[in-house]
Amino acid sequence: MQPTPLSRRSLFLGTLGLSSLLSRDLLGSSGLPTIPHHRPKAKRVIFLFQSGGPAQMDLFDHKPALADRRGQDVPRSVYPDDRKTTMSSAQSSFPVAPTHFKFRQHGQCGAWISNLLPHTASMADDLCMIRSMHTEAINHDPAITFQQTGSQIPGRPSIGAWLSYGLGSENEDLPTFVAMSSRGTGRSGQPLYDRLWGSGFLPTKHQGVKFRNQGDPVLDIQDPPGVSRRDRHEMLQRLNQLNELRYQDRGDADILARIGQYELAYRMQSSVPGLLDLSDETAATLESYGPDSTKPGRFAFNCLIARRLAQRGVRFIQLFHQGWDQHNNLPAQIAKQCKDTDQPTAALLKDLKQLGMLDDTLVVWGGEFGRTIYSQGELKPQNYGRDHHPSCFTMWMAGGGVAGGTQYGRTDDYSVNVVEDPVSIHDLHATMLYQLGIDHERLVFKHQGRDFRLTDVEGNVIGDLLA
Repeated sequence: MQPTPLSRRSLFLGTLGLSSLLSRDLLGSSGLPTIPHHRPKAKRVIFLFQSGGPAQMDLFDHKPALADRRGQDVPRSVYPDDRKTTMSSAQSSFPVAPTHFKFRQHGQCGAWISNLLPHTASMADDLCMIRSMHTEAINHDPAITFQQTGSQIPGRPSIGAWLSYGLGSENEDLPTFVAMSSRGTGRSGQPLYDRLWGSGFLPTKHQGVKFRNQGDPVLDIQDPPGVSRRDRHEMLQRLNQLNELRYQDRGDADILARIGQYELAYRMQSSVPGLLDLSDETAATLESYGPDSTKPGRFAFNCLIARRLAQRGVRFIQLFHQGWDQHNNLPAQIAKQCKDTDQPTAALLKDLKQLGMLDDTLVVWGGEFGRTIYSQGELKPQNYGRDHHPSCFTMWMAGGGVAGGTQYGRTDDYSVNVVEDPVSIHDLHATMLYQLGIDHERLVFKHQGRDFRLTDVEGNVIGDLLA
């Protein structure tokens, strides 16, 4: 049987049918009908992910007594050999490397923060600092995957995809979930993979949209040369009708997701250029984010775009900043990373606060694990390196109903083990979801015969972190 040619009239009628087919629910604009499970404190999340593993003892976990133990071997009772990676386990000694940097107390809460982060320190009373984070993975890829998806095994939905699935969107002209990356000036950093903002086994409409850090942030956002917006729209209508016919024949929900993605892409042609046009920002605002605020692909630029995305109702905004994997030459490398991130991070918090948005925007800062207190390689008077360390590290949250000015958890005298109030990745995810009105045990998706959730079969909401 020969296919029937598509006339303009049939295209028009097909588009009408498509409009009725693509309700808000089918396009994923609204979330699950049972959510929120309780009254939310936050509407959205901005996750400032520091890829590579920031050294907690150089930034937030103050251990002044270690200055007197410089060069002494870390006792095996504190750091057993079986917890060292193959990158440093063959060393003949494991000398204590106290931080090269000074700490002082900040804010009414008296939080100890390194002099590498003076701008962040000015927001101490808004920070809910967790010094007792721990994770299961000792290598970057499984640890980053665990932080972003709740599993070390690739293929699970990312946290942003879970939120898109559960809560839906507040803006039909922009994605529910946007990911951006920047390269630190310290070093090139660990690679980032699309699955870190992927939808896993959730419908593909929930995956994050990556804004690139070079060239056009979104590919093909401009009409091709010689193609008018009217021609582009007509082409989309024809494509959507073909997809609609395919759906009627197969009943495959992925076809609906594909139609929705094409529709969103078309709307983004109008919304993204306005989003990236900073001409409506004041000179004072641009200056507050630092000299890189107008340079696409830099962390400062991404922080400013994150605020603009939050204003437009984007649900989950993920910023990856690469370059924190400092196995050697740490003092110089970490100083550069902090110069990249400190001022724009604080500017983002202040900006949200001034706009009255910090109350319902949860900002999260941290990496995939911490670093060792012993020096990887030779300990020199002005230089040291640090290996991977999953047993303790520091993260912080701000806004979104968390308890500002809180220092939660404690590590031992060497910043090696958690000795008070441990917080796992599952606990962190459960607490984040709780602030968004979600019971983490009830946000589930059936796949391969079982119910999956972001927190797997673990996770507790840490009430002491909440206001």
